[in-house]
Amino acid sequence: MLNIALFGPPGAGKGTQSQFLIDEYNLFYISTGDLLRTEIKNQSKLGKEAQSIIASGGLVSDEIIVQIIEKTITDNPDANGFLFDGFPRTYIQAYILEGLMIKLNTSLNCLISLEVDEEESVKRLLKRGKSSGRTDDNETVIRNRLSEYKEKTLPVLGFYKEKGIYSGVDSSKPIPTVRKNIQKIIVEELSKRLLNIVLFGYPGSGRGSQGKAVAKKYGLEYVATGPMLGEEIEKNTEIGKQIKSIYESGKLVPDEIVVQLIEQKLENSKNVKGFIFKGFPRTLVQSYILDGLLKKHDTALAKIIEIEVPTLELIRRLDERSKTDNCMPYDTSTAKIVKRLQEHETKTVPVIEKYNELHGVVKVDGIASFEEVFEKISFEIENGFKNLR
Repeated sequence: MLNIALFGPPGAGKGTQSQFLIDEYNLFYISTGDLLRTEIKNQSKLGKEAQSIIASGGLVSDEIIVQIIEKTITDNPDANGFLFDGFPRTYIQAYILEGLMIKLNTSLNCLISLEVDEEESVKRLLKRGKSSGRTDDNETVIRNRLSEYKEKTLPVLGFYKEKGIYSGVDSSKPIPTVRKNIQKIIVEELSKRLLNIVLFGYPGSGRGSQGKAVAKKYGLEYVATGPMLGEEIEKNTEIGKQIKSIYESGKLVPDEIVVQLIEQKLENSKNVKGFIFKGFPRTLVQSYILDGLLKKHDTALAKIIEIEVPTLELIRRLDERSKTDNCMPYDTSTAKIVKRLQEHETKTVPVIEKYNELHGVVKVDGIASFEEVFEKISFEIENGFKNLR
């Protein structure tokens, strides 16, 4: 999610640049004034409260405004992010937004301040007044508005400078130049993100081979629990000895061991562009664990992809694999194959459904050649990033 606060004094060109950001990065526009008007028009509970306050000559409280903003964010889960215009206006509202972002498990990525000197602002607004006929575009009112902006905004800008997410842009330059400079800031912000992908699919869907190919193409670390467990056994580490003993007893390796290995992988992988997870999470519990692990490392899932293959084709593929060196323990009989497919159905499908509700899961048809399926997966990954550019 890409969340941006756009600041700028009257006449800085916020309207023009806001529209560009909304269109280019598929952001949902949040203007407190617009939201209040919508709530009042719809006669919602919050709208009625706000209308009563305004009618009595009062100012709508931060408590009402933050509830409206939270409602707007939660009502638009498909947005790639949000563009805040006119909020936060005060130092207190900056803290309010910070708390709201934490509650919603996200954050404000950057504050972009369009900067222009007072005389240029006055000149632009007077010119606008001649063509628009706006009565508030006279010099006395303009200078009062600019003075009020400086008084209220400087503490807010200081708040975000301390957080290290403030960027100033000289908006006295031509519109295309200002736009280009804003794009540079956002591209730099997006480059800090890790591309974390979970690749789902029934056994036999081709997750392993596709996952390795995707990892190689995009510079990702391939995280597959099976090979990781096998590596520990081969190295004869203390954990490896535990895993071997568990395997010999016919039991499943507990999450405590699996999570420990995945966390080591996340911590030890340097200069990677992200991670692709295959075979984890397999259960709802593991999905919560993964979300927590990524949060701990200041990152999150960017894409969830499921490779879909019909059941009869899965059985055919797994039966063929049983005759090769790549045979897995559950490939050795039809009964074992069916049991493994049923296990995926009961344990992992609910995980996919959970992610589909929260983030959306991209479905990819796995009935094709390796190259064709790989091309489809690559398209979905790159298409996701286009929506953020």
